[in-house]
Amino acid sequence: MQLSVDVLILGVLLLLVAILLVMAVRIVPEYQRLVLFRLGRMIGERGPGFVLLIPFVDRGVRVDLRERFFDVVPQTTITKDNAHLSIDFLVYSKVVDAVPSVLNVVDYEGASRGIAITTLRAVVGSMILDDVLAKREQINEALREKLDEVTNRWGIKVTAVEIREIRVPTEIEQAMTRQMSAERGRRAMVLEADGKREATIRIAEGDKQAAILRAQGGAQALDTIFSVARTVDSNTMSLQYLDMLRTIGTSESSKLLVPAELTGLLRPFLEHADAAARARAHVGDGRGETSGAGAGAGAGRR
Repeated sequence: MQLSVDVLILGVLLLLVAILLVMAVRIVPEYQRLVLFRLGRMIGERGPGFVLLIPFVDRGVRVDLRERFFDVVPQTTITKDNAHLSIDFLVYSKVVDAVPSVLNVVDYEGASRGIAITTLRAVVGSMILDDVLAKREQINEALREKLDEVTNRWGIKVTAVEIREIRVPTEIEQAMTRQMSAERGRRAMVLEADGKREATIRIAEGDKQAAILRAQGGAQALDTIFSVARTVDSNTMSLQYLDMLRTIGTSESSKLLVPAELTGLLRPFLEHADAAARARAHVGDGRGETSGAGAGAGAGRR
């Protein structure tokens, strides 16, 4: 009977020791930290690795240091030009200091979501619709900076904010579609005009180059003919001249040919006739003057 009681007591003691060991020993992974409270007072953070606690005196709060994200459901916002938009986005954050994330905020994820919503409305409210649609990266960066300023006191780092979708009302979407179609038509007309202008310029340049090449070809041909003609003697030229006369004379058309040599043969006769005509004119002028002088003398004697 006494032995059974001793065994029971020993078993109870072993059970208590096991329970105390379970309560006293903590294994903290690399991606976690343990914020330790002793009798309600924070004494620091522990980990990673093996951490020993005092049962019923110490209490540890685990904090995950890995990057986390939460999505913000679509929020209705109003732009500076009174356009209603529905925007949803993702917020990526991580705990960089475990102690303030436990001491300074109850639910840092919920608090970050609330700050993200109010910050989104403030940022979008200061921009017009076109800027909201075109400057998504700038909105992301502005949200990240403002969230990081607020969450810094909680030991939380906001690493990124990504807008997932921006929904616009149907009437604004239809107006944007019409505007896009008109812009594309304008660009097509500008491109067509530029193409025609470029084609006209190229055609003019081509004509100019062709005229220059034709002129150069004609000049080279004349130079070639002149250089060949200088090497031909007079006998060869005379034979070619006679052959050309024979070819022209055998054609069926009526024609009168006056060789250039005939004018050379007639030149002495023409010069003699011209000299005789000038002599007769000179003699006629002398006789006229003598008759005039005699008539004047007779009138004086009377």
